[in-house]
Amino acid sequence: MSATIKTPQLRTTKLSPAYWRVTIDNPPINVMGAAMVQQFQEVIAALETDKDVKVVVFDSAVDHFFLNHSDFLTPIEEITSLPAGPTGLPPWPDFLVRLPRAPVVSIALIRGRATGNGSEITLACDMAFASFERAIISQWEVGVGMVAGGGPMARLPQLIGRNRALEVLLGSEDLTAERAEAMGYVNRAIPDAELDAYVNAFALRIAKFDKWAIANTKRLVNTSLAPEVELGAGWDACIASLGRPAAQEGIKALMDQGFHKPGDIENRLGYHLGQLSR
Repeated sequence: MSATIKTPQLRTTKLSPAYWRVTIDNPPINVMGAAMVQQFQEVIAALETDKDVKVVVFDSAVDHFFLNHSDFLTPIEEITSLPAGPTGLPPWPDFLVRLPRAPVVSIALIRGRATGNGSEITLACDMAFASFERAIISQWEVGVGMVAGGGPMARLPQLIGRNRALEVLLGSEDLTAERAEAMGYVNRAIPDAELDAYVNAFALRIAKFDKWAIANTKRLVNTSLAPEVELGAGWDACIASLGRPAAQEGIKALMDQGFHKPGDIENRLGYHLGQLSR
C-alpha cells in the first residue's frame, strides 16, 4: 500500500520504500515561487537521508505543464531572502547540485512544458523521458533579456555539446520532445500513451537493485559533473539580470499580452518571445 505525504505544491508518494514519486502540483500553470523552492529542499533532504529509497520520479499533476518558469507576480526578495542550503548556494541551485549527487536515481517524466526551472530540474535528474506528443522544453530567459539561474550554462554543454547548448540558450525556442531527444537533451521521447508505463517499469526495475551499487555507480559517474561554483555563478548572473531595464521591459511586454496566465502566451512562449519588439 502506498503512503502519501501531502504538501501544498509538491506531493511525495511512497509507492514502496524503494520507489518514490514527487508530483508537482501548483495549478494553473506550475510556476515556481519561494514556497515550492522550500519544498524542494525538504524533498532533497529526505532523499539524501532515507535508507531505503533507491529511485525517485518527478512528474506533474497539472495538465500541459511539467514545471514552468519562476513566479514573477511575487517580489524577488521572497526567493533571494531564503537561507542558503548545505552547499552554501541559494536554495534552488543548492537543490540542483544535490539532486545528481544524491545516492538515489532521479528520473524526470515530462508531460507538458518544462520551461526554465522545468528544464533545469530535467538537467539535474539522472535521466529524463518525455511525452512525444505533449512535452515541450525550453530555456526562455535570453529571449526576455535575462540569464538562466539554475545551471543550464554549466550542464547543457556537457550534455549536448557547446554549439547546441548555445542554440538552445540563445535561441530561446520551444523544443519538441523529438528534437530534444535528437540533441541528447532527454533520454527518450516516448508516445504519450506509453510514457507512464515505461517509466514506471524502469523505476521498478531499478528499485529491485542494490542501493550500495546504485549509489557508488552514481558517485563514479559524477566525476563529470560541472563544479558547484558554476551553478552559483549562473544564479548570481540571473538575479543581476532581473534588475536590468531590458529584462523588466521584456517581462512587462509579456505580461501585457497574458504571460503568467493560462493561454497562448504560456502555451507558445517560444513563438511570442520571437515577436517581442525591442
